[in-house]
Amino acid sequence: MILVTRRLPDDLLEPLHGLGEVEVWEADEPMPRDRMLAALGSVRGLLGMLTDRIDEEALAAAPDLRVVSQMAVGLDNVDLDACRRRGIRVGHTPGVLTETVADTTFALMAAIVRRLPEAERMVREGRWGTWSPFEMLGADLHGQVLGIVGMGGVGRAVAKRAVGFAMPVVYSTPRPAPGDPGRPVPLDELLATSGLVVLCAPLTPDTEGMIGRAELSMMRGDAYLVNVARGPLVDTMALVEALRDGVIRGAALDVVDPEPLSADHPLLGLDNCLVTPHIGSASVRARRAMAALAVDNLVAGLTGSVMPAEHSPG
Repeated sequence: MILVTRRLPDDLLEPLHGLGEVEVWEADEPMPRDRMLAALGSVRGLLGMLTDRIDEEALAAAPDLRVVSQMAVGLDNVDLDACRRRGIRVGHTPGVLTETVADTTFALMAAIVRRLPEAERMVREGRWGTWSPFEMLGADLHGQVLGIVGMGGVGRAVAKRAVGFAMPVVYSTPRPAPGDPGRPVPLDELLATSGLVVLCAPLTPDTEGMIGRAELSMMRGDAYLVNVARGPLVDTMALVEALRDGVIRGAALDVVDPEPLSADHPLLGLDNCLVTPHIGSASVRARRAMAALAVDNLVAGLTGSVMPAEHSPG
């Protein structure tokens, strides 16, 4: 059996039907853990989402599992070592969402520095009076020093767009490459010099919590933090304090920790914090391309072919 843990367009799932029975979780919410564990007993191929935890418990419940294909780039929710020990192939969806996430990154940056959410609320709440020369002043996007943490595909795409905004680019990454756009610098220098700090790093044991109180205190007082990678890169309560106390000017977050946030979470009460619901890749083209690649990976893995995007250890 093949298990698909979230509803996807029927036309994209069609290639799976020639490989056996296909069970699709049709609800809009993630498949409950107990339902997934029960279903895994007869599953050979799993097309999962970043909301599914594929750990030792899940793998132990799936003795016939041969392929995990995830509709996401990051694999922090998958125990890759356990999959490798069991001979389970793992696919993901890099590349096809890169440009879309970079677009979202610039939308978030522009929105937070120009205070667009605040301005929009002012209009809706009937607080828009006559034009005033010094009301709702924000910062400029053009000319800001852009600091990119993690120079992977998304980081490079963001840096490419920065050229059009006349933004000098510095970046911090474990292994700088000669062709990377911008200038590689240590993380502390990046934090101290950048007007906009954009997190594009994967979530790993080394990067979890990499932006905490100490790192936020290194940032400029007029700087903004933007996260389009994974929420746990940032110590959430340290960020709340930094935004409340004026340690940094603002933050724009497409990913948070925990996710989703409760409606009464302190981040949501701050005018200088913009939060969106993990929509970095949420364009029609990108999400269809991600789903199609996840299906292709699963078909290839189950038929013993080369997977278009197989995770390779190391």
